[in-house]
Amino acid sequence: MGLFSAITAWNAARYDKHVSNMGEKGLCPDCRGKGFNAYAPNEFYYANVYECNGCSGSGSFTDWAENNTPI
Repeated sequence: MGLFSAITAWNAARYDKHVSNMGEKGLCPDCRGKGFNAYAPNEFYYANVYECNGCSGSGSFTDWAENNTPI
């Protein structure tokens, strides 16, 4: 089980680094500051655009932090 815990720890550290980098820039880590997420199952399909759930479409890190605070 050492390998699985090492992979889990590495993935968590990578995510924390991503969140801190986006926080320094003031951008939402989920949508990278765009305010929306596009889903395209392949390159020949029209991409549906969905408002980012993390920041409610603003693209701001402060809005993302308010929406993702543990209760």
